[in-house]
Amino acid sequence: MQGGERVAETSISTGREGHATPVGNFHVIRKDIDHRSSLYGEYVDAGGRVVMTNVDVRKNPRPPNAHYLGAPMPYFLEFSPGFGLHEGHRPGYPASHGCVRLSPWRARQFFNAAQIGTAVTIRN
Repeated sequence: MQGGERVAETSISTGREGHATPVGNFHVIRKDIDHRSSLYGEYVDAGGRVVMTNVDVRKNPRPPNAHYLGAPMPYFLEFSPGFGLHEGHRPGYPASHGCVRLSPWRARQFFNAAQIGTAVTIRN
């Protein structure tokens, strides 16, 4: 919305069961064009080969000789600590860990238009 008028809309994917997207009125608190998750991703070896996928660092111990690589979250607009809008896969149903996934084009568009403090409203 801009000036009370809708200027863009897009399909999204939100938080799946057990990982709800927070609902309410927020503001952009951080922008990171090349953000990576600090919780979800994969463990890879020194050659970059995946050793373990779908990792939650709080639950999955790091295998020997591997390092953590966070899931990419390009064009990240954080609106609440640990939650943001970003480019990502949108299968047509809630599938994220709580973030709002957008198409590549819309994520880039929203990232470029938003500033720290831009209002974000999440509704059911």
